[in-house]
Amino acid sequence: MPSQERCGSAKVEYSLQQLLLALSSGSLIGFSLGLIGGGGSILATPLLIYVVGIKDVHTAIGTGALTVSFNAYLNLIGHTVRGHVWWRCALIFAIAGSFGAYLGSSLGKIVDGQSLLFMFGLLMMFVSFVMPNTRSTGELTPGCLTTRTHWKTSLVALLTGLCSGFFGIGGGFLIVPGLLLATRMPVINAVGTSLLAVGTFGLTTAINYTLSGLVDWHIAGYFIAGGMGGGILGTIASTRLAGQKGALTRVFRWIIFAASLYILWKSQPWFRAG
Repeated sequence: MPSQERCGSAKVEYSLQQLLLALSSGSLIGFSLGLIGGGGSILATPLLIYVVGIKDVHTAIGTGALTVSFNAYLNLIGHTVRGHVWWRCALIFAIAGSFGAYLGSSLGKIVDGQSLLFMFGLLMMFVSFVMPNTRSTGELTPGCLTTRTHWKTSLVALLTGLCSGFFGIGGGFLIVPGLLLATRMPVINAVGTSLLAVGTFGLTTAINYTLSGLVDWHIAGYFIAGGMGGGILGTIASTRLAGQKGALTRVFRWIIFAASLYILWKSQPWFRAG
């Protein structure tokens, strides 16, 4: 039996296959967030559009932001238990970035959906090329960070939040390298610390889209459910592979690049006309 749900004023009907795809896609997002603090957030929108089958781009963005937020907070708990979170940096990123996320999501809602998707693909391709391979300092502790470092972190957070809200992404793929660049903290700590900001950025964007009726709550529930199991596995894998982060980062960059090509291809007018 198909499942029915109202999203805004339109009646949306999903098949069992689509709901299972939402569940498995959510697992992938949760795993990626737990593993590297990002990736799942930047993949949420294309998964909702091209795999699950949500037709409206803005609804996919709003729904993706909500699910990423919830799963990021769940993964934050796992990393906190393992001592990976530097809370002062996490709070700075979450607070400063939220202002940017609200402004970005307000701008994103007034941009044509397909144009937004095309720009999203361009951003993903840009990130795949410029994601810094910043070397962290393993001996660094939270007490070593200076006021100047915190101000630098605040600026990076503001800019990251702006991109996060505009494109409806959690921002983890920018937050992790941003934390490494600003603080040189160990990579595993950057992954754990990023999740508070990822969750907060996503929540800010989701609230903004919810007020406009641009969230599919039924699909969001399946995404969140799948993300719970995936997040646990991702956090465990991240802890065990912390010493091999360089390899994981390279794989992540190629995943982003491949996804960007697919999004750019599918957002072209000649493709939609066909």
